[in-house]
Amino acid sequence: MQTQPGEADAPEELLPPYPGLDLSRVLLVRTAPDAAAALAALMAADAVGFDTESKPTFVKGEKSTGPHLVQLATDTHAYLFQYGAGAGADAPFVGVIKAVLESPLVLKAGFGLADDIKRLKVKFGIEMANVVDLANVLRERGQRNPVGARTAVARYFGQALKKSKKITTTNWAVPRLSEQQILYAADDAHVALRIYRHWHALRTAPLV
Repeated sequence: MQTQPGEADAPEELLPPYPGLDLSRVLLVRTAPDAAAALAALMAADAVGFDTESKPTFVKGEKSTGPHLVQLATDTHAYLFQYGAGAGADAPFVGVIKAVLESPLVLKAGFGLADDIKRLKVKFGIEMANVVDLANVLRERGQRNPVGARTAVARYFGQALKKSKKITTTNWAVPRLSEQQILYAADDAHVALRIYRHWHALRTAPLV
C-alpha cells in the first residue's frame, strides 16, 4: 500500500495495523530437514531480511550471552534459529546461518545491525558480507537520527508496526518460545526485507 500525503505523519493509533506474517509461514528450525529446507530457500534468494534477539540484561555489569535467536526471512517465509544461553560456534545449524550471512551473493537487510554483527562475530565467528543497514540508508537529507522499522512502515506503507515492550524485553533464551515471540521475531526480519524491496524499487524507478 502506498502512503498517502500526510499519512505517515498521522498518529500511530490512527494508522491501520501492519498485518505481519501468518504463523504457518514461520519455520522454527529444529531438525536437520528443517535446516536443509531453510538453507535451500535462503541461499536461493537475492536478498533476505535479517535480525537477532538476545535475552536482555538488567544487572549492571552483566554481559549478554546473545544472540539467542537469529531471524532470516525471504519474501514469503521467515526462518528462526534458536540458540540457548550456553550455545557457541559448534551449536547445531550454525552452519546454515554462517553460509547465508557470509555469502556475498545474498544481500542481508535489517535495522540497526552494528550490534548484531558484532555479537555474531564474537559468539559464532561469523563475518557478515553484503549487508544493508536500513536504519542508516533510509535517513532523509538533514536527518541525524537513524530510522527505525516503525517509522519506515508508517512512511512507506501507511501502517502501524506494533512493538510491544513486553515482548521486546522478554527472555529470548527460553527453551520454547511463545507464539507471540515467534511472530514478533519473524516480523522483525520479514518487514526489513519488505522495506528494502520498497526502498530499492524507488531508487531504481525510471524518472518520468
